Amino acid sequence: MLPKIALVGRPNVGKSALFNRICQKRLSIVDEQEGITRDRLYAQAELFGRPFILIDTGGIDFSGTIPFAELVKRQAEIAIEEADAVILVVDGQVGVSIYDEEVAKRLRRTKKPILVAVNKIDSHGDDARIAPFFALGIKNVFGVSALQGNQIAEMLEEALRHIPPFEEPELPVDAIRVAIVGRTNVGKSTLLNFLLKEDRSIVSPIAGTTRDAIDILYQHEGQNYLLIDTAGIRRKKAEKEVVDKFAAIRTEEAVARADVCLLVLDSFEGFTTQERRIAREIEENGKSCILLFNKWDLVKGVRMEHAMRGIREAAPFLTHCPTLFISAADGRNLEKIMPLVKEVNAHRHQRIGTGALNKFVESCLQKYHPPLITGKRLRIYYLTQVESNPPRFVLFVNKPDLLTDTYKKYLINQLREAFPFSGCPILFDLRGKEGPQEEALL
Repeated sequence: MLPKIALVGRPNVGKSALFNRICQKRLSIVDEQEGITRDRLYAQAELFGRPFILIDTGGIDFSGTIPFAELVKRQAEIAIEEADAVILVVDGQVGVSIYDEEVAKRLRRTKKPILVAVNKIDSHGDDARIAPFFALGIKNVFGVSALQGNQIAEMLEEALRHIPPFEEPELPVDAIRVAIVGRTNVGKSTLLNFLLKEDRSIVSPIAGTTRDAIDILYQHEGQNYLLIDTAGIRRKKAEKEVVDKFAAIRTEEAVARADVCLLVLDSFEGFTTQERRIAREIEENGKSCILLFNKWDLVKGVRMEHAMRGIREAAPFLTHCPTLFISAADGRNLEKIMPLVKEVNAHRHQRIGTGALNKFVESCLQKYHPPLITGKRLRIYYLTQVESNPPRFVLFVNKPDLLTDTYKKYLINQLREAFPFSGCPILFDLRGKEGPQEEALL
C-alpha cells in the first residue's frame, strides 16, 4: 500500500480545494455551500517523485446543522484511522474556532503525525494570521493557499518525512472497471456496501446523498475489479444546486472510464427518461451494460417480463443487456452480479476470425437476400473484425447506401445470435467500392 494522507477539518475551510490542488485535477466538488463533500474521496498524487494516496473527507460538524452530519463524521473517523498522517485544514481568514479545537483534540489522541494547514494565506500580508493556530497544540503549522499553491509542497514534505517509505505496488492489469450508475435514490450505495461487506459509502433514503464518484479496488473469486460508485443523475430541471450539475458530469466521466456499467433501476418506477439518458450515454461510449432492477423484494403482483417491456421499446440497445432482479437491502441475487460482469467483459474482448464471419455472412444471405433498390442489390464481399473492447467490424460491400435499415437490423440480430456479445454495443463500418466510409452503431 502507498502511504495515505488524510485531509480533515470542519466544514467549508477549503479541504476539497486543497485536495484538487495537490492532485492537480478537479476530483472533488468545490462550492461555497457547506457540507458538499460527504464520502471519503481517494486519489493518487506524488511529491518529488514519491507517490502517496490523498484522502478528502467531509467537514466534521459538531453542531449537527449540516445534513448527514453524523454519517459524514463517521466517514472522517475511518479516514483518520487508516491514514499514516493527517492534515487538519483550518480557515486562516476566520481564525481559530471551537470546532477546530474539537477536531485537534481528537487528532492528538491518535499518536499519528499531525499537521495544521492554515488555508487562505494567499499573500505575505496574511502571515500574521498563522500564529493563533499554534494554540491547537500541534507542532507543525503551515500557512498554505489552495488558491495560489503556496507552501503546499513544504507541508507535504514534512508529512511524508514521518512516514516510512514504501515500494509502489504493481496495480493489477486485469482489473475490470465497473461503474455503478443510475438516478438518485435507487440503491447504488447500498449495493456497493453489500458487495464490499463494509460501510464504504454513506447510505441514506434521501435522494442525492453521494456527490463524488468513488473508486474502490475489489477482488472477487480471484478477479480484480475497480468499482466506481457515482452520484445519481437528476432531471435537468431538478439541478438546482451547482453540485448536482458537477455530480451529473462526474457520472458521465465514470461511464467513460468504465468497461462495464451496472445500470441500477427502481423496480417501482421502472424505466424513466433519466434511465434512457444514461443508457444512451453508455451506448455512445461503447460500454457494456447490465441492468439491475433493485428493490424487487418489495414489488408484488408484477412479472419480470412486464418490467422489461418498456425497456425494449424505449432503448433497443438494452434488449441485448443481461438483466438481474435484485434486492440490495437483503442481498437477493447479488452473488450473481460479479460473475456476470466477468462474463460480459469477456464478450467485449473476444475476437471472431474472418473465416467464421464469412460463413456467418453466407448463412445470412441464404436465409434472406438484400432487397432490390432502384434495380440494384447490395452485395457483401466479406466481413472482418478489426478491433475489440468494444468489438468493431468492417463489412465490405459494393455500395454502402444500398444497406437498408431493415436489413441492417436483420444482420444485427443474426450477429448477436451467432456470437456472444451480451450487453455490448457493436461498431460496424461499411466500406464500398465507391463513396466514403460510413459507420453505424449496432
